[in-house]
Amino acid sequence: MDIRKSALLAILLAATAGSASAAPSEAARREIGALIGALDGSSCRFQRNGSWHDAAEARAHLQRKYDYLLKKDKVDTAEQFIERAASQSSISGKAYRIACPGQPEQTAAAWFGARLQALRQPR
Repeated sequence: MDIRKSALLAILLAATAGSASAAPSEAARREIGALIGALDGSSCRFQRNGSWHDAAEARAHLQRKYDYLLKKDKVDTAEQFIERAASQSSISGKAYRIACPGQPEQTAAAWFGARLQALRQPR
């Protein structure tokens, strides 16, 4: 193989290596589990595609989406989980919403983002 082909091969390998997705770290898995658990342990309701669901149904739905994304190597961080699984319907594109007693209804992205920020606060 001549030097130009070797250089081109090295460039291509370097470019594709950065695009390969690694599995989430243990810390990311804990954060994602805590986010799903925070909803499941709440008395909040979860709206998807115009229908309201209780926290247990929401947890099951989000767990299925997370498991799917894991199989496809499309989630490495809690932020990616929020963006790709917990914010909107992958079919309709409609934003998920969360309603908790005594609080204004909000987007699921905002709710999970606030929970993630709280998880990361030093204790």
